[in-house]
Amino acid sequence: MSDNPQTEQNQELTGAPSPEELEAAQAANETDALSAAQADVALLQAKNSELADNFLRAKAEAENARRRADEEIAKARKFAVESFAESLLPVTDSLEAGLAIKDASPEQLREGAEATLKQLKSALERNRVMEINPAAGTRFDPHQHQAISVVPAEQDANTVVSVLQKGFLIADRVLRPALVTVTAPK
Repeated sequence: MSDNPQTEQNQELTGAPSPEELEAAQAANETDALSAAQADVALLQAKNSELADNFLRAKAEAENARRRADEEIAKARKFAVESFAESLLPVTDSLEAGLAIKDASPEQLREGAEATLKQLKSALERNRVMEINPAAGTRFDPHQHQAISVVPAEQDANTVVSVLQKGFLIADRVLRPALVTVTAPK
């Protein structure tokens, strides 16, 4: 309380708080602010812990997914030729069966070789390995053909005259270009 009764009376009349009341109110406000700040800190710490946990789980999940993908890629590489090899097994069986016949006639050998070649071509086609065998007069395609020689001929320039060796495609990609002779420019 103040020593001046007049000041107290003026404060009561004006409704202004006393310095003690102001000090108490300020202390209460500071306590409330401190409590609110502590609550905010606790809330942020809980949110931080939750986010850290979510991050660790997501990181572990991503690492597991990457590991599984790496395993799948390794398996795919390891067994990529499995289907192709499987389709060649009948060709191997036919060749072995043909060689097992001791007194085969030339006609029988030829029939066996033709049947085996047919099996081989079928196996290649099943695995999307296609022949490049351009007919005479076909336009020379440097993407699929390799010119071995240029010869004069009675057909358009830069066209195939003959095929020396067939080429092959695998899934629209040149595995081996066809070796061809090409007409010379006129």
